[in-house]
Amino acid sequence: MLRISVLRLLGRPGTSGVSLLEYISSRHYSSGPLGARDDIRGARAFFTTPIFYVNAAPHIGHLYSALLADALCRHRRLRVPSAAATRFSTGTDEHGLKIQQAAAAAGLAPTELCDRVSAQFRQLFREAGISSTDFIRTTETRHRIAVQHFWGLLKARGLLYKGLYEGWYCASEECFLPEAKVTRQSDSSGDSCHVSLESGHPVSWTKEENYIFRLSQFREPLQRWLRGDPQAIAPEPFHRAVLQWLEEELPDLSVSRKSSHLHWGIPVPGDDSQTIYVWLDALVNYLTVIGYPNAEFKSWWPTTSHIIGKDILKFHAIYWPALLLGAGMSPPHRIYVHSHWTVCGQKMSKSLGNVVDPRTCLDRYTVDGFRYFLLRQGVPNWDCDYYDEKVVKLLDSELADALGGLLNRCTAKRINPSGTYPVFCTTCFPSEPGLVGPSVRAQAEDYALVNAVATLPRQVADHYDNFQIYKALEAVSSCVRQTNGFVQRHAPWRLNWESPVDAPWLGTVLHVALECLRVFGTLLQPVTPSLADKLLSRLGVSATERGLGELCFLPRFYGHPCPFEGRRLGPETGLLFPRLDQSRAWLVKAHRT
Repeated sequence: MLRISVLRLLGRPGTSGVSLLEYISSRHYSSGPLGARDDIRGARAFFTTPIFYVNAAPHIGHLYSALLADALCRHRRLRVPSAAATRFSTGTDEHGLKIQQAAAAAGLAPTELCDRVSAQFRQLFREAGISSTDFIRTTETRHRIAVQHFWGLLKARGLLYKGLYEGWYCASEECFLPEAKVTRQSDSSGDSCHVSLESGHPVSWTKEENYIFRLSQFREPLQRWLRGDPQAIAPEPFHRAVLQWLEEELPDLSVSRKSSHLHWGIPVPGDDSQTIYVWLDALVNYLTVIGYPNAEFKSWWPTTSHIIGKDILKFHAIYWPALLLGAGMSPPHRIYVHSHWTVCGQKMSKSLGNVVDPRTCLDRYTVDGFRYFLLRQGVPNWDCDYYDEKVVKLLDSELADALGGLLNRCTAKRINPSGTYPVFCTTCFPSEPGLVGPSVRAQAEDYALVNAVATLPRQVADHYDNFQIYKALEAVSSCVRQTNGFVQRHAPWRLNWESPVDAPWLGTVLHVALECLRVFGTLLQPVTPSLADKLLSRLGVSATERGLGELCFLPRFYGHPCPFEGRRLGPETGLLFPRLDQSRAWLVKAHRT
């Protein structure tokens, strides 16, 4: 079974090797960012983050959303290198009562506040290596045109009417709440007040004549959409939660506010007394960035994958699909939902003073280090906890010691004095497990390693398609540990290049380890782009050899030529990832000697 599973991926001796891209492309996927049963070589893909509210500076939750989308997008580009095949948008949400109030409290005009905070998001994403193709601001002219066109379409279809709308309004969440979602509690002065049951934010009873969207007409179409596509919302618990919401009554939705109350927004076309509801305004950004209302958007919209936090699930999984259906469009292809980050077990809050500044973390742990931590530890299904010691322990263990130590061992001058990719000896490591002979040195555990690394790219691709990036990194980390065990087991530092008995096996051990490192570096590019570049450059892997289409692992094992065999390694680049806890830094130094 071991040999069969390896050969299925890489090809039998005497046949052409099968590249990972060819293998993945031949499979049919039932879910994932490329679409159901799409051939990845021909399909487009469009990834989006939420657009982030500019009432406060960015925190690690914002960065986490952007990193999830960035990793999905980068992995997609490894599969389909054409830059024109993938789009990725992010940006800032700059209208609404909350912005209006925050600007007034700061003594600023709304435009000044928006410019200041939007620049902070843009700078953070630039520093964190977010590879978006568009950064949209809802105050842009192109967006106003798109929103007003979308509004006009809903009105022309008879889905908007003017009526008296009343209920509990939460300015912090920019939405009306049903009676069941409101409770009373004492404020800091001891006075009783009404607040949102879920968030604790204050609410006020509001009664206005507004434009109202006939949301109630879309309950059954939304149910049919979700029941007909179990992968529409992932992870599955969130898909199930939306269907449960749709079991309840779906009342019509207020989609405007009086301009006298909310002036900071986009006016309703033909009625300056009303301002378009901030959530309708914000959601249309996903159309704006692909050219709406021009015809070009139609070729991108069916490939859309939204990456959102669980707190805005209802807006994206009920209101937005209903609005799209009302405008004659399809719902988003995929909605990927993630949970939140807590700090030392507590919810991040300005009042608690525990909001984590992501730029400080990027400086403290390095850009690649903090990217790796958030994506390795973040599990979309449930909230994840941040504290400094946890970051240091993970990065030192997996990046500095395990991965960095492995690279240092295999490239150290004492073990690899020629500074090359050594020759693989098929006599020492035959492709037939169980063969015996005076030159055979490979053990059963070594064949298990080959199998694990050979199937790793497929595993990683499946995890990305299932929005489980943390599992992809877990799988890579497991193989790194296995490779370290392989090197430790055969102890190349005890072998002698001058010995005709030792030399072929010494070269083979290093060749296998370097091939494993090449796979790890290739697969880590979406998460730690700079670190992966450093690793691959040290191995002498050129920029054109880093895609999944070029990732044929250990071809010499199957009797095929290896383009890296005998090639000089790249220049020395120092430690791959310096330890953060210097009290154990001697371990890394020991690996280098």
